[in-house]
Amino acid sequence: MLAHGAVLRKNGFSAQQIIAVLEDYHSAGLSPVEVHMMDYASKISRDSGSITQADIDILRQDGLNEQQITDVALAAVARNFISRFFDALGAGPDPELQEKEPELWGYLKNWRKG
Repeated sequence: MLAHGAVLRKNGFSAQQIIAVLEDYHSAGLSPVEVHMMDYASKISRDSGSITQADIDILRQDGLNEQQITDVALAAVARNFISRFFDALGAGPDPELQEKEPELWGYLKNWRKG
């Protein structure tokens, strides 16, 4: 998560904006399309078996095409896979990123516990 936060920071997001997304992306100032993509990715992460056609239809109504919906799904699945892989190896965040993003790291080290 810290690496993703660092990428967002390079793309103009403040640490406070990233933390707001982590705390509640529904009220973090994201566009409706972004919120729907986050809803879909979250549902994939928490209970992929509960995905219904209605979840996909919302994304289509937002203007996403099949490739874009596939990209959202693949990004969520890949993130879950790699996170679990690193957790299984006991690998922690890159110390260099911890130094570069102290505000995010300060938040994330406690967020992961919750």
